[in-house]
Amino acid sequence: MSKIRIATTSLAGCFGCHMSFLDMDERLVALLEHVEFNRSPFTDIKHCGPCDIGLIEGGVCNVENVHVLREFRENCKILIAVGACAINGGVPAMRNHFHLRECLEEAYVNGVGVENPQIPNDVELPLLLDKVHPIHDVVRVDYYLPGCPPSADEFLKILGDLLAGKEPSLPQNLLHYD
Repeated sequence: MSKIRIATTSLAGCFGCHMSFLDMDERLVALLEHVEFNRSPFTDIKHCGPCDIGLIEGGVCNVENVHVLREFRENCKILIAVGACAINGGVPAMRNHFHLRECLEEAYVNGVGVENPQIPNDVELPLLLDKVHPIHDVVRVDYYLPGCPPSADEFLKILGDLLAGKEPSLPQNLLHYD
């Protein structure tokens, strides 16, 4: 039996969802009997190839995030928004209450301890969007895995359901909003 291909990436977020994924500990070894990873922090693959499942954490804050997200949607049969940032913008979206220029000036010009105040302007830096967006504003999402971050048990449950060919559902005891 062939293995299910999974790709993961982090957009605008803290990488906490990936850390929670790793909290599966030895259960990750059992999962690896059924899956293989394409693009993820576990591999050195730079672009998402054809995959069965894509796990996306983080919101969309720049044009590079948009590109990566569209590449995942194009290559993944199932796309899962993982965590608060992917689902609603999370902490990065707190800047949505301000104009982007104000945020940049606060960080790079008026911030405490700033030396040589100037807003970065380099072609190597991805262009920032005016607002941080949840990923469903950019692409179609198939499933949502809530939490900040979701627990390892939640990852196992949703992936286990998908591996078994079932519609994923999270029992109430796995959902926490604290």
